[in-house]
Amino acid sequence: MQINKTKENDCLTIALEGRLDTLTAPQLDAELQGAYEGVKSLVFDFAQLAYISSAGLRILLTAQKAMNKQGTMVIKNAGPEIREIFDVTGFSDILTLE
Repeated sequence: MQINKTKENDCLTIALEGRLDTLTAPQLDAELQGAYEGVKSLVFDFAQLAYISSAGLRILLTAQKAMNKQGTMVIKNAGPEIREIFDVTGFSDILTLE
């Protein structure tokens, strides 16, 4: 999985490419450690994300909890397969999808 982080002012955008699963979730978790500081808007761009597992969902839930305290979190460009996973797991009710 490839992670591209872009920070502009108080907005952090994280674009993921590949698969967010048990093997790659720790990589994203490590990237997010300390990344929330001074961030009021967290955007995940899933245009190039092919798959997300429960390990990836757990990371998103942790990020959402952190951002609830200091701003907003949005997931953009999630493909049909990813959206279906969010719908089936109920995450589409918890997360903001655009």
